[in-house]
Amino acid sequence: MPGTRRKAILVSAALVGGAMLMTACQGTDKATDADAASQSSPSATSSGTSTGSSNGSSTAGTGKDSAGTGKGAEDTSASGSGSDSGSGADTGNGKREPVEQVCGANDISWSAKSETQGGGYILISAKAKSGITCYLPAALPTVAFGSDGTEAGPAEQSVGEQIKLSGNTTAYAGVNPKTTNTDGGKELDSIIVAVGDDDPNPESLPVDTITVDKPIVTNWHTAPAEAVPFS
Repeated sequence: MPGTRRKAILVSAALVGGAMLMTACQGTDKATDADAASQSSPSATSSGTSTGSSNGSSTAGTGKDSAGTGKGAEDTSASGSGSDSGSGADTGNGKREPVEQVCGANDISWSAKSETQGGGYILISAKAKSGITCYLPAALPTVAFGSDGTEAGPAEQSVGEQIKLSGNTTAYAGVNPKTTNTDGGKELDSIIVAVGDDDPNPESLPVDTITVDKPIVTNWHTAPAEAVPFS
């Protein structure tokens, strides 16, 4: 009996000790897990912050570089456009040609004299003044008569070519003051010449007394023999 009781007491003590040991182990494991979680949490936060900051910085840098590249491309394009456009008149094919100075009446030294060829006409000569280079347009010269401004019509079916006046180059136009077979007309002793209807400085040229009735004028020519106004 006493031996049996002792065994029971020993078994009970063993059970209590095992229970206490298990409780202590569980507490130790929980503490260890808590410490591990506590230590790992700042690391994860630090890692996340670092990664986010790094990615954000990289993205911002990439965006800035892209913006810079875009600006550079835009500047290059603008520069190219400026160099292509240049200055002058648009020819319609994306290019420009230099605009040359059109002659005005005050850029020219004028003269007029009577000729007998072709039934009689007046030969007008136009030469650029010293130091001036200009262009007579491919159009009829403007020639008018009298106070009423009677204007000469075309003696040719089409206009001629542009003529560059410079140095000793001279252009010629022939005027037939009377193309009718009647005895009518106006008696005049001067003509008015201009380079186009919008020329602000027309020139008055003295001539012998002439009868004017439905006058005509040729285009500008570089040879006087080509400026005979046949009616």
